[in-house]
Amino acid sequence: MMYFPRWRLTHDAVVLPDERLRWSAAVPMGFQHLLAMSGSTILGPLLMGFDPNLAILFSGIGTIIFFICTAGRMPSYLGSSFSFIAVVIAVTGYAGTGPNPNIGPALGGIIACGALYAIIGVIVTATGTRWIERLMPPAVTGAIGAAIGLNLAPVGVQGMQGSGAHMFVAVLTLLAVALFSTYGPLKMRRLSILLGIGTGYVAVLVLGNAFGLLPGIDFTALAAAPWLGMPQFHSPTFQLSAITLIAPVALILVAENLGHIKAIGSMTGQNMDPYIGRGFIGDGLATMVSGAGGGTGVTTYVENMGVMAVTKVFSTLIFVIAASIAILLGFSPKFGALLQTIPAPVLGGLAVAVFGLIAAAMIRLWVDNRVDFSDPRNLFTVGVTLIFGSGNFSFSIGSFAIGGIGTATLAALILYQVLGIRRA
Repeated sequence: MMYFPRWRLTHDAVVLPDERLRWSAAVPMGFQHLLAMSGSTILGPLLMGFDPNLAILFSGIGTIIFFICTAGRMPSYLGSSFSFIAVVIAVTGYAGTGPNPNIGPALGGIIACGALYAIIGVIVTATGTRWIERLMPPAVTGAIGAAIGLNLAPVGVQGMQGSGAHMFVAVLTLLAVALFSTYGPLKMRRLSILLGIGTGYVAVLVLGNAFGLLPGIDFTALAAAPWLGMPQFHSPTFQLSAITLIAPVALILVAENLGHIKAIGSMTGQNMDPYIGRGFIGDGLATMVSGAGGGTGVTTYVENMGVMAVTKVFSTLIFVIAASIAILLGFSPKFGALLQTIPAPVLGGLAVAVFGLIAAAMIRLWVDNRVDFSDPRNLFTVGVTLIFGSGNFSFSIGSFAIGGIGTATLAALILYQVLGIRRA
C-alpha cells in the first residue's frame, strides 16, 4: 500500500479525497478555497495584531505539513484559529489597532499549545481513538462544531449590517453563492464561492466607485505594494504565565479537529477515524512552525468545509494547490493588499453562507450517526453547548480567561460525562 493515494481522474459530480479533477479545473478550485478563507485569515490576525500576509504564508506551510502527516487522505486546509484571539489579547495586552508590540510571549504560548496538541496526537495514534471517542462522541463533537459556527455568526451578521447599499451587496453575494451552487452547471457549482465574491465585488465597483452609494474600493495600497517581498518574521519568547494561559487552547483545537474530521467523514462517506491522531499531530506541528515564525495558531479550516459542502469536491490535491498558492502569495505584498480590497459587505455575505454551512454540517453529523435526542443526556449537552457558543459566554479566573468557544467545549465535554454517571 502506497503512502499517498494515486488520485484517480474522475468526472463525477462528487470527487472523493483519493480522486482528482483535471488541472484546468483543479487550480481554480484551489484558488477558490484560498479566497473562501481569506476573510477569516485576514480578520483573525488583525484582531490579534498579527501580520495577515504572514498568516497566509504559514497557512500554506501548515497545510502541507498536515497533508504529509495524514498521508494525503484528509481533505482540509489549516488557517488562523479564532480560539487563540482571547488568550493572545490577554497575554499581550493588545489595544486592538496596528501591529501587536508584545507578540513574543504569545508566540511562545502558541508553540507550547502546538506541542501539547501534537503530544495528544501521538497518544491517540498509539492507543487508538476509542477513549477520545468516548470522551467526544458525535453528540459532543457535533455540538462543539455547531457552536463554533454559531459563535462566528455575529461576524457574518455584523458584516451584513450597514446602509441600504451595503446590505444589498451583502445579500446579493449571499444569494449569488446560493443560486450558483443550486442552479448552476457542475463547473459553475464548483466555483460558486469565487463567483459570489466576483458578483459582490463588481456590485461595489458599480454602486460604490461609480455612483457613490457606499464606500468604494480603494486601490491606493494595492498600486503601491510591491509584487515580491520578504515577510517580516518574529521570534517567540517563552514566559510561563503566557504558556499556562495559551497552551490549554489545545483541548479546544482537539475538539475542533475531531469535529471537522467526523464531519468530513460524514460528507465523503469514508471512514476518517484512522487519521484522527495523524491529524492532531499535523495540526500541532503546523501550529508550532507558525508560532516559531510569527504566525497565528492554526486549525483545520471551517470555511473550507463549507466550500466542500457546496462543491462536493473533496480531492486532497485541491488543498495542496491552495497551500502552494498561499506560500507563493505569502511573499507578495501586492496579494496581501489585494485581499484587503475585498469589500466588507462581500465578506459579510460570504461569511453568513459559509458559517451557516458549518453548523449545518454538524447537524448532518448528528443525523448520520443517529444521535438520539430523546435522551436527555444528548439533549442537555447539545442545548447548553449551543447557547454557550452562540451567546459567547465567557469568564475569567484571575489572569485565566476563556471565551465562548472554550466554555462551549468544556460544557459539552463535562456535561456529557456527568450525565453519564451510573449509566451502563
